[in-house]
Amino acid sequence: MAVDYTVIVVYLAGMLAMGWWGMRRAKSKSEFLVAGRRLGPWMYSGTMAAIVLGGASTIGGVGLGYQYGLSGAWMVFTIGLGLLALSVFFSARIARLKVYTVSEMLDLRYGGRAGVISGVVMWAYTLMLAVTSTIAYATIFDVLFDMNRTIAIILGGSIVVAYSTLGGMWSITLTDMVQFVVKTIGVLLLLLPIAVVKAGGFSEMKAKLPTEYFDPLGIGGETIFTYVLIYTFGMLIGQDIWQRVFTARSDKVARYGGTVAGTYCLVYAIAGAVIGTAAKVMYPKLPSADAAFATIVKDELPMGVRGLVLAAALAAVMSTSSGALIACATVANNDIWSRLKGAVKSDGAGDEPYDEVKGNRLFILIMGIAVVLIAIALNDVVQALTVAYNLLVAGLLVPILGGLLWKRGTAEGALAAVAAGGLSVIGLMWGYGILANEPIYYGLLISLAVYVLVSLATKPTDAVILAAWRERLAGRGSAEAEPDTPVAV
Repeated sequence: MAVDYTVIVVYLAGMLAMGWWGMRRAKSKSEFLVAGRRLGPWMYSGTMAAIVLGGASTIGGVGLGYQYGLSGAWMVFTIGLGLLALSVFFSARIARLKVYTVSEMLDLRYGGRAGVISGVVMWAYTLMLAVTSTIAYATIFDVLFDMNRTIAIILGGSIVVAYSTLGGMWSITLTDMVQFVVKTIGVLLLLLPIAVVKAGGFSEMKAKLPTEYFDPLGIGGETIFTYVLIYTFGMLIGQDIWQRVFTARSDKVARYGGTVAGTYCLVYAIAGAVIGTAAKVMYPKLPSADAAFATIVKDELPMGVRGLVLAAALAAVMSTSSGALIACATVANNDIWSRLKGAVKSDGAGDEPYDEVKGNRLFILIMGIAVVLIAIALNDVVQALTVAYNLLVAGLLVPILGGLLWKRGTAEGALAAVAAGGLSVIGLMWGYGILANEPIYYGLLISLAVYVLVSLATKPTDAVILAAWRERLAGRGSAEAEPDTPVAV
């Protein structure tokens, strides 16, 4: 295990070094929060794939494959579909807005009255996403070092908070590129073929497992539909995803780079399900499906390779955690704290670059400490993440997509939809249960109905606001300086 430990330690030290390097580049608000909007296609694709493929996609994806066979790929597959839809249909317009948060986009579209409320919803979602990713450190460090859960969370969380606080999006982008490479090598090029070979090949897997393990729809149509509602639509509106779109140096990079990342996610989904299916052949009676990844890595991989694959799992968790952390801090500072103080404008004009960087760095540190403390105290992460996703999709999906697609939508309709969708999904979760499918179904329908009815019943959005909105969608009218020369990768 000494070689495996060395691989992990070198990897973690590299993450901190990237944070220190990124600190030297992050000299302005734009550099710190969105990497100066300068990422080219290869770096953009890698970082986008890294953030959406976290611990749930790696450890959880293998677990679903262990439990359901090839149809266990659907959860990660719908994430990839969401990223593809975002990239093809919306990313170019989003990138041209030159904003920092989803709430700023809502303010531009509806006239400056939706920011704080939508910011609170988005903050809750990104906070819980960061918490659940941080908790996953405990699983990985337990396999590596047989470490106490609390110590594992503090260790992993401290590393992510450190490099995120130091360099902001530049540090996170650089570490995500490393994490993308490590995940590709560790999971796709090493673990996948080794698992299939150890299980005796596909013919042996088919002979030893029930036929439903190879049914593409074996997990159930209702479950697949729910995954689409939560994860595909969640990819369209999450601050953690949009903040990566804002890093693209052009709308073409956002569109084509995101398409490459989405396609990569589809391949990753199938790979995870196949690895889980192979684990079912080798270990048919594991106490938990989520233990499949750690078990096959610990028992079947040779020394050195085992360390690299565990580093890949750690990379998956860290990329999602750091992305969610900077998104959470950005929303907390720019959409809630600064707005309540009345100290920020939607275009960021008049900000002092040094003060902005210092303020956002402080918020990352504060949010990071809060995330670690909540992760230590929290037990049922599945329910917490379900609540966060349900609130996000039911509360914000309709106002955001409505603002992009329907010019008759109004600020009153948007605010009413956020309130009605959020409150209804909370009430429905209370009645049906947190993990039930009905809350998200009915919550979305209520949000849509309220948005349309209230928008039609109220005065249309002012023509001046819509004209300014169209200018921003066309890539004009932003007070932000043009990005510098693109970074060579």
